[in-house]
Amino acid sequence: MSYHATVRRTIAVLEPGMLVPVARAVGPGGLVAIGGDLRPDTLLDAYAKGIFPWYESGPILWFCPERRMVLNLQDLRTGRRLRRTIRSGRFGVRLDTAFGEVVGACAGVKRPGQRGTWINPEMIRAYVLLHRLGYAHSAESYLGGRLVGGLYGLALGAVFFGESMFALQDDASKVAFVLLAEQIQRWGFKIIDCQVYTDHMARFGAREQRRDDFLKALREALRQPTRRGRWGLGAGLAGRGLKKNWTLPSARNGGSRSRPFTASSCTTTITRPWISWSWFWRRSSTRARPRLTVS
Repeated sequence: MSYHATVRRTIAVLEPGMLVPVARAVGPGGLVAIGGDLRPDTLLDAYAKGIFPWYESGPILWFCPERRMVLNLQDLRTGRRLRRTIRSGRFGVRLDTAFGEVVGACAGVKRPGQRGTWINPEMIRAYVLLHRLGYAHSAESYLGGRLVGGLYGLALGAVFFGESMFALQDDASKVAFVLLAEQIQRWGFKIIDCQVYTDHMARFGAREQRRDDFLKALREALRQPTRRGRWGLGAGLAGRGLKKNWTLPSARNGGSRSRPFTASSCTTTITRPWISWSWFWRRSSTRARPRLTVS
Protein backbone atom coordinates (compact mmCIF):
# COMPACT_ATOMS: atom_id res chain seq x y z
CA MET A 1 0.00 0.00 0.00
CA SER A 2 1.34 3.45 -0.91
CA TYR A 3 2.09 6.12 1.64
CA HIS A 4 -0.73 8.28 0.31
CA ALA A 5 -3.23 5.42 0.63
CA THR A 6 -2.16 4.80 4.22
CA VAL A 7 -2.52 8.34 5.52
CA ARG A 8 -5.80 9.12 3.75
CA ARG A 9 -7.62 7.38 6.59
CA THR A 10 -6.65 10.04 9.15
CA ILE A 11 -5.41 13.11 7.25
CA ALA A 12 -7.70 15.68 5.63
CA VAL A 13 -8.07 15.32 1.87
CA LEU A 14 -8.72 18.64 0.17
CA GLU A 15 -10.39 19.58 -3.08
CA PRO A 16 -9.30 22.71 -4.97
CA GLY A 17 -10.72 25.76 -3.28
CA MET A 18 -10.75 24.19 0.20
CA LEU A 19 -8.64 25.75 2.96
CA VAL A 20 -6.19 23.68 4.97
CA PRO A 21 -7.62 22.76 8.40
CA VAL A 22 -5.87 23.70 11.64
CA ALA A 23 -3.19 21.26 12.81
CA ARG A 24 -5.20 18.95 15.06
CA ALA A 25 -5.02 15.54 13.36
CA VAL A 26 -1.35 15.30 12.36
CA GLY A 27 0.26 12.36 10.61
CA PRO A 28 3.90 11.30 10.06
CA GLY A 29 6.34 14.21 9.91
CA GLY A 30 3.59 16.63 10.90
CA LEU A 31 1.44 15.98 7.82
CA VAL A 32 -1.86 17.84 8.17
CA ALA A 33 -3.58 17.52 4.80
CA ILE A 34 -3.27 16.30 1.20
CA GLY A 35 -4.52 18.07 -1.90
CA GLY A 36 -6.03 21.50 -2.35
CA ASP A 37 -4.29 24.19 -4.37
CA LEU A 38 -1.63 26.89 -4.17
CA ARG A 39 -3.81 29.93 -4.72
CA PRO A 40 -2.82 33.02 -2.71
CA ASP A 41 -5.79 32.73 -0.35
CA THR A 42 -4.98 29.08 0.35
CA LEU A 43 -1.29 29.71 1.01
CA LEU A 44 -1.78 32.78 3.20
CA ASP A 45 -4.43 31.04 5.27
CA ALA A 46 -2.19 27.98 5.72
CA TYR A 47 0.86 30.00 6.80
CA ALA A 48 -1.31 31.93 9.26
CA LYS A 49 -2.12 28.52 10.79
CA GLY A 50 1.56 27.53 10.93
CA ILE A 51 1.23 25.10 8.01
CA PHE A 52 3.38 25.02 4.87
CA PRO A 53 3.32 23.01 1.60
CA TRP A 54 6.08 20.59 0.68
CA TYR A 55 5.95 17.99 -2.06
CA GLU A 56 7.84 16.97 -5.17
CA SER A 57 4.99 15.94 -7.45
CA GLY A 58 1.45 14.65 -7.25
CA PRO A 59 -0.97 15.99 -4.65
CA ILE A 60 0.16 18.88 -2.44
CA LEU A 61 1.25 17.86 1.06
CA TRP A 62 0.75 20.29 3.96
CA PHE A 63 2.94 20.08 7.10
CA CYS A 64 3.06 21.43 10.65
CA PRO A 65 5.95 19.61 12.42
CA GLU A 66 5.82 18.75 16.11
CA ARG A 67 9.18 20.51 16.60
CA ARG A 68 9.48 23.90 14.91
CA MET A 69 12.79 25.67 14.29
CA VAL A 70 12.34 29.35 15.15
CA LEU A 71 14.72 32.29 15.29
CA ASN A 72 13.66 34.96 17.76
CA LEU A 73 15.22 38.01 16.17
CA GLN A 74 16.48 39.32 19.50
CA ASP A 75 18.60 36.14 19.70
CA LEU A 76 20.26 36.59 16.28
CA ARG A 77 23.94 35.65 16.44
CA THR A 78 26.55 36.51 13.84
CA GLY A 79 30.11 35.18 14.00
CA ARG A 80 33.17 37.43 13.80
CA ARG A 81 34.26 36.12 10.41
CA LEU A 82 30.85 36.76 8.89
CA ARG A 83 30.78 40.26 10.41
CA ARG A 84 34.13 40.94 8.77
CA THR A 85 32.75 39.75 5.44
CA ILE A 86 29.77 42.08 5.77
CA ARG A 87 31.98 45.05 6.64
CA SER A 88 34.39 44.28 3.82
CA GLY A 89 31.80 45.19 1.23
CA ARG A 90 32.46 42.05 -0.80
CA PHE A 91 28.76 41.47 -1.46
CA GLY A 92 26.15 44.02 -2.38
CA VAL A 93 22.79 43.19 -0.76
CA ARG A 94 19.40 44.23 -2.06
CA LEU A 95 15.81 43.35 -1.23
CA ASP A 96 13.04 42.50 -3.68
CA THR A 97 14.95 43.32 -6.86
CA ALA A 98 15.28 39.77 -8.27
CA PHE A 99 12.63 37.62 -6.61
CA GLY A 100 12.03 35.32 -9.58
CA GLU A 101 15.74 34.81 -10.12
CA VAL A 102 16.26 33.90 -6.46
CA VAL A 103 13.45 31.33 -6.50
CA GLY A 104 14.73 29.89 -9.76
CA ALA A 105 18.25 29.65 -8.36
CA CYS A 106 17.00 27.90 -5.22
CA ALA A 107 15.22 25.41 -7.44
CA GLY A 108 18.14 24.88 -9.81
CA VAL A 109 21.23 24.74 -7.60
CA LYS A 110 22.49 21.17 -7.30
CA ARG A 111 23.16 19.97 -3.77
CA PRO A 112 25.18 16.90 -2.78
CA GLY A 113 23.18 13.75 -2.13
CA GLN A 114 19.91 15.09 -3.54
CA ARG A 115 18.34 13.97 -6.76
CA GLY A 116 15.85 16.78 -7.25
CA THR A 117 14.13 19.73 -5.69
CA TRP A 118 10.79 20.33 -4.01
CA ILE A 119 10.55 23.75 -5.71
CA ASN A 120 8.58 22.65 -8.76
CA PRO A 121 7.08 24.94 -11.45
CA GLU A 122 3.72 25.07 -9.66
CA MET A 123 5.41 26.26 -6.46
CA ILE A 124 7.46 28.84 -8.35
CA ARG A 125 4.35 30.32 -9.98
CA ALA A 126 2.54 30.43 -6.63
CA TYR A 127 5.29 32.31 -4.78
CA VAL A 128 5.97 34.69 -7.67
CA LEU A 129 2.28 35.64 -7.52
CA LEU A 130 2.54 36.17 -3.76
CA HIS A 131 5.51 38.44 -4.45
CA ARG A 132 3.47 40.47 -6.90
CA LEU A 133 0.77 40.79 -4.25
CA GLY A 134 3.34 42.12 -1.79
CA TYR A 135 3.52 39.14 0.60
CA ALA A 136 6.61 37.25 -0.59
CA HIS A 137 10.07 38.80 -0.48
CA SER A 138 13.67 38.10 -1.39
CA ALA A 139 17.11 39.18 -0.22
CA GLU A 140 19.88 39.04 -2.82
CA SER A 141 23.68 39.09 -2.67
CA TYR A 142 25.60 40.37 -5.68
CA LEU A 143 29.28 40.08 -6.54
CA GLY A 144 30.57 42.12 -9.45
CA GLY A 145 27.00 42.74 -10.58
CA ARG A 146 26.14 39.02 -10.64
CA LEU A 147 23.56 37.38 -8.37
CA VAL A 148 25.52 34.89 -6.27
CA GLY A 149 23.26 34.16 -3.31
CA GLY A 150 19.99 34.91 -1.65
CA LEU A 151 16.85 33.69 0.04
CA TYR A 152 13.11 34.11 -0.18
CA GLY A 153 10.06 33.70 2.02
CA LEU A 154 6.85 35.45 2.92
CA ALA A 155 5.78 37.83 5.65
CA LEU A 156 2.61 37.99 7.72
CA GLY A 157 2.30 40.22 10.74
CA ALA A 158 5.59 40.17 12.65
CA VAL A 159 6.72 36.82 11.19
CA PHE A 160 8.99 36.06 8.24
CA PHE A 161 8.49 32.51 6.97
CA GLY A 162 11.78 31.44 5.40
CA GLU A 163 11.42 29.16 2.41
CA SER A 164 14.79 28.52 0.76
CA MET A 165 18.32 29.81 0.18
CA PHE A 166 21.08 29.37 -2.35
CA ALA A 167 24.72 30.41 -2.59
CA LEU A 168 27.17 30.32 -5.48
CA GLN A 169 29.90 31.97 -3.38
CA ASP A 170 30.89 31.28 0.23
CA ASP A 171 28.92 33.44 2.69
CA ALA A 172 26.74 35.01 -0.01
CA SER A 173 23.42 33.79 1.39
CA LYS A 174 24.59 34.30 4.97
CA VAL A 175 25.25 38.00 4.37
CA ALA A 176 21.83 38.43 2.75
CA PHE A 177 20.18 36.58 5.63
CA VAL A 178 21.82 38.67 8.35
CA LEU A 179 20.99 42.02 6.72
CA LEU A 180 17.41 40.91 6.06
CA ALA A 181 17.05 39.78 9.68
CA GLU A 182 18.42 43.05 11.00
CA GLN A 183 16.14 45.07 8.70
CA ILE A 184 12.92 43.29 9.61
CA GLN A 185 13.82 43.51 13.30
CA ARG A 186 13.93 47.28 12.87
CA TRP A 187 10.44 47.07 11.41
CA GLY A 188 9.18 45.28 14.50
CA PHE A 189 9.30 41.67 13.32
CA LYS A 190 9.64 39.15 16.13
CA ILE A 191 10.51 35.77 14.63
CA ILE A 192 11.77 33.99 11.53
CA ASP A 193 10.15 30.61 10.99
CA CYS A 194 12.94 28.25 9.87
CA GLN A 195 10.49 25.32 9.86
CA VAL A 196 12.77 22.42 10.82
CA TYR A 197 16.13 21.98 12.51
CA THR A 198 19.41 22.64 10.73
CA ASP A 199 22.84 23.16 12.27
CA HIS A 200 23.25 26.28 10.14
CA MET A 201 20.22 28.05 11.58
CA ALA A 202 21.13 26.92 15.10
CA ARG A 203 24.42 28.80 14.70
CA PHE A 204 22.41 31.95 14.01
CA GLY A 205 20.54 31.45 17.30
CA ALA A 206 17.47 29.57 16.12
CA ARG A 207 15.98 27.00 18.49
CA GLU A 208 13.36 24.27 18.28
CA GLN A 209 9.96 24.90 19.85
CA ARG A 210 7.03 22.61 20.53
CA ARG A 211 4.27 22.97 17.95
CA ASP A 212 1.82 24.40 20.47
CA ASP A 213 4.36 26.98 21.67
CA PHE A 214 5.13 28.04 18.12
CA LEU A 215 1.45 28.38 17.21
CA LYS A 216 0.86 30.50 20.30
CA ALA A 217 3.75 32.81 19.37
CA LEU A 218 2.48 32.90 15.78
CA ARG A 219 -0.99 34.01 16.82
CA GLU A 220 0.51 36.80 18.90
CA ALA A 221 2.81 37.94 16.07
CA LEU A 222 -0.07 38.03 13.59
CA ARG A 223 -1.70 40.76 15.64
CA GLN A 224 0.75 43.20 14.09
CA PRO A 225 0.11 44.72 10.65
CA THR A 226 1.59 42.99 7.62
CA ARG A 227 4.24 44.99 5.74
CA ARG A 228 3.24 44.53 2.12
CA GLY A 229 4.80 45.85 -1.06
CA ARG A 230 8.39 46.12 -2.17
CA TRP A 231 11.00 46.06 0.59
CA GLY A 232 14.31 47.88 0.77
CA LEU A 233 17.17 48.17 3.24
CA GLY A 234 16.92 51.22 5.46
CA ALA A 235 19.48 53.80 6.49
CA GLY A 236 22.50 52.25 8.15
CA LEU A 237 21.97 48.89 6.45
CA ALA A 238 21.75 49.85 2.78
CA GLY A 239 25.36 50.99 2.81
CA ARG A 240 26.73 47.95 4.59
CA GLY A 241 28.10 45.20 2.40
CA LEU A 242 28.47 47.66 -0.50
CA LYS A 243 31.71 48.81 -2.04
CA LYS A 244 31.87 52.34 -3.33
CA ASN A 245 31.16 51.31 -6.88
CA TRP A 246 27.92 49.54 -5.89
CA THR A 247 24.59 51.25 -6.49
CA LEU A 248 21.20 50.25 -5.16
CA PRO A 249 17.86 50.53 -6.95
CA SER A 250 15.60 53.18 -5.49
CA ALA A 251 13.41 51.74 -2.74
CA ARG A 252 9.78 52.74 -2.44
CA ASN A 253 9.67 53.48 1.30
CA GLY A 254 10.45 49.90 2.31
CA GLY A 255 6.93 48.60 1.82
CA SER A 256 3.52 49.62 3.06
CA ARG A 257 1.74 48.55 6.20
CA SER A 258 -1.72 47.06 6.17
CA ARG A 259 -4.13 45.97 8.87
CA PRO A 260 -3.36 42.98 11.12
CA PHE A 261 -3.49 39.69 9.23
CA THR A 262 -6.29 37.22 9.77
CA ALA A 263 -7.52 34.36 7.62
CA SER A 264 -10.41 36.52 6.42
CA SER A 265 -8.08 39.36 5.37
CA CYS A 266 -6.32 37.38 2.63
CA THR A 267 -9.21 37.40 0.15
CA THR A 268 -7.71 38.30 -3.22
CA THR A 269 -9.17 38.76 -6.66
CA ILE A 270 -6.99 36.87 -9.10
CA THR A 271 -7.15 35.64 -12.67
CA ARG A 272 -5.75 32.84 -12.38
CA PRO A 273 15.95 23.00 0.08
CA TRP A 274 16.83 20.64 -0.60
CA ILE A 275 16.10 17.11 0.51
CA SER A 276 15.08 13.74 -0.97
CA TRP A 277 11.93 11.87 0.03
CA SER A 278 13.92 8.79 1.07
CA TRP A 279 15.89 10.95 3.50
CA PHE A 280 12.72 12.48 4.87
CA TRP A 281 11.01 9.24 5.74
CA ARG A 282 14.15 7.88 7.41
CA ARG A 283 14.12 10.82 9.80
CA SER A 284 11.81 11.58 12.69
CA SER A 285 9.18 14.27 12.42
CA THR A 286 11.46 16.73 14.23
CA ARG A 287 14.05 16.75 11.48
CA ALA A 288 11.88 16.46 8.41
CA ARG A 289 12.49 19.40 6.11
CA PRO A 290 15.87 21.16 6.37
CA ARG A 291 15.38 23.74 3.66
CA LEU A 292 16.34 27.03 5.26
CA THR A 293 20.05 26.39 5.40
CA VAL A 294 22.92 28.57 4.38
CA SER A 295 26.25 28.19 2.66
